[in-house]
Amino acid sequence: MTGDTDKLNLLGMAQRELEAFFADLGEKPYRTRQLLQWMYQRGVNDFDAMTDLSKSLRAKLAERATVSLPRVHSEHKSSDGTVKWLFASGSGQRVEAVYIPEPARGTLCISSQVGCALDCAFCATGAQGFNRNLTAAEIIGQVWHANTVLPRRPNGESAVTNVVFMGMGEPLANYRQVVPVLELLISDYAYGLSRRRVTISTSGIVPHVEKLGDECNVSLAVSLHAPNDELRNRIVPINKLHPIGELLDACWRYAAKHANRFVTFEYVMLRNVNDSLAHADELADLLDGNPAKVNLIPFNPFPGTEFKRSGVETIRYFQNRLRDRGIVATTRRTRGEDIDAACGQLAGKVSDRVRRRLGEKNIGVATG
Repeated sequence: MTGDTDKLNLLGMAQRELEAFFADLGEKPYRTRQLLQWMYQRGVNDFDAMTDLSKSLRAKLAERATVSLPRVHSEHKSSDGTVKWLFASGSGQRVEAVYIPEPARGTLCISSQVGCALDCAFCATGAQGFNRNLTAAEIIGQVWHANTVLPRRPNGESAVTNVVFMGMGEPLANYRQVVPVLELLISDYAYGLSRRRVTISTSGIVPHVEKLGDECNVSLAVSLHAPNDELRNRIVPINKLHPIGELLDACWRYAAKHANRFVTFEYVMLRNVNDSLAHADELADLLDGNPAKVNLIPFNPFPGTEFKRSGVETIRYFQNRLRDRGIVATTRRTRGEDIDAACGQLAGKVSDRVRRRLGEKNIGVATG
C-alpha cells in the first residue's frame, strides 16, 4: 500500500466505523456520507480536493488519516477487450483483478486473498498456495482503480456495473474483510450497486454461507464442479468438511431469505472427469425443484495441470441434458485467455506460502 503508514487508512472502512471516526473528530455523522461519495462515486483520494468539507476538517483529516490505494504492478490488455491488473501486495506478492467489458455491462472480477488454501485441483490460484488475507482496502482498491482508469460506459454509467468475487482466494475464508467491501459496493453513498450485481463465489464454507445470508445477502455462486461427494472430494477438497448435501441445504436457506433469489452453481468442464451425460443427470437430480442455475465453465489450462478442457460438443450435450431436465444452464464464454485472465487462470504471484491443513481453523478463515 502507498501512503503514510502511521495514519489511519479510510479506504475500505465500514460506514459505522467511519461515523465513529468522525465522532471522535467532533464531526456530525453526515460527514461520513460526504466522504464516501468523494472516495467511491468521484474517485477522489486527496482531502484537499473534497471541497464541500470545511478547511479545518480537511486539515484534521490530512493530519490523522489517508486514502491509501493498492499499488498497481502491471496492466495487461487482451485482444477481446479484457483488462487484467496485477496489484502489489507486499513482500513480492501480487494479486490479480480482471475487467470484462460487454455491451450490457462491465464486470470486474476481484481477489480477496493472496493465493488460496483450498487447493481445488483445477485452479491455478490454488496451485500457487496461500500467503495471507487481503485487507478491505486492498479489496475495494481494485474496484476504485478500475472505475478511475476506465472510461465511462456510453450510457454514462461507471465502467464497473457488476462485481464478482471470483478472483484469487476464497472470499468466505476472509469474511471479516470481505463484508465491509460488500456493504460499500451496495451502499447508496458509495458504489450503489444492486445486490444482484454483486456476487460472492464460494467453494462452500457452509457456516459463512449461513452468516452472509443474514448479514449481507448478495448474489451467491457456488463452485460445485461435481455431482457426487466421491468426485468432489477429489477435485474440491473442502467437500471433505462440508459435503454436497450440507452445502446445498445452506444454499436453499440462503435463497429463501429473499424473494426470487437463485443460487448459481459453477461447474468447470473437465474432459473425462465430470462431463458425461450420467454426471449431467446426477447434477439435475441434485438441483431439481430448487432455485438453481448452472453455469458451465470450459476449463482453462495452466502450466502443470493434469486436466484438459471438455470438447465443444460434449459441453453442448451436457448443457442440453440439463435443460431437458428443466435446469437453467448456460455456458460461460471464455475471455482474456491470451493474457491468462480467463476463469481458473488467475495466479498472481505467491511467495512465502503458508502451509495449512484442510480445516476451517487452518485455511485462513477470518471469522467475525
